[in-house]
Amino acid sequence: MLRPILTYGAIAGLIVIAPTFAYLLLAKPDMSDHSVLLGYSIMLLALSTIFVAVKGYRDNALGGVIKFLPAFLMGLGISVVAGAIYVVGWEVYMALTNYAFAGAYGESMVAAARERGASAAEVERLAAEMATFAEQYRNPLVRLPMTFIEIFPVGLLISLISAALLRNSRFLPARAPPVS
Repeated sequence: MLRPILTYGAIAGLIVIAPTFAYLLLAKPDMSDHSVLLGYSIMLLALSTIFVAVKGYRDNALGGVIKFLPAFLMGLGISVVAGAIYVVGWEVYMALTNYAFAGAYGESMVAAARERGASAAEVERLAAEMATFAEQYRNPLVRLPMTFIEIFPVGLLISLISAALLRNSRFLPARAPPVS
């Protein structure tokens, strides 16, 4: 089970980090076009490899039957590998951009608050929160788990769904090889 976990985890990690990396490098420096929906959609697409991996393992290695727990643990393993690759990719991006993300993100949040007509007190409070965030984000012991926790819940959810569906051997049953 380790080989498919590593293989599909690496595939998922590369699928999620490549477009994310490209998008962030091409985004406006003020982060005004940053899309959370786009990021999580990419994660969902990448982590759909969990379903493919569990089904392939069930059908090819286990004769078409898998219990919930092994399927779930396989999905979690893929999620951890993909999350680790995501974290490493994010750290590479951070190093390439001189760790400017937190400052640019904070500035874009404050600018957005001003644009929507927030009061001076609200803008000042948000600016202080963003300055605190930027300071905390400089610490890798805060940044690394924060980055991992962006992707891992998506993998956890897909692992639960995949294990629940694929434990039923009648759900997308393994196809018998054609008889010659």
